[in-house]
Amino acid sequence: MKAFDPQYPWLDEMYQDAYYPDFLVDKIKNELQKVVDLLESGETDVEAIQEQLDKMVCAVNDLQEEFEENDSEIETVARDCIGTTVGYILDWFDIPIDREEAIRERDW
Repeated sequence: MKAFDPQYPWLDEMYQDAYYPDFLVDKIKNELQKVVDLLESGETDVEAIQEQLDKMVCAVNDLQEEFEENDSEIETVARDCIGTTVGYILDWFDIPIDREEAIRERDW
């Protein structure tokens, strides 16, 4: 089983921008970590991985109101940052899922 890149700067652009409250970025990171945990367990079934990705994206969708309550939103920079992180995770573990397909459930 392969461990995820310990040097990867999770959601770096969001953490460096005060527009995104760190505690909310942490919530997104926690959802992404669930995908990584599955992959680190050795899961290779694309359907099972996509199911976990869908759960992660739906959980992020559910955070939109909380972002708005904190004078923020999941907009262009956040979308790109989350998508880039998902793409990196998939590439790291050699998972043949297209980045756009991986985040297909998004409404941000």
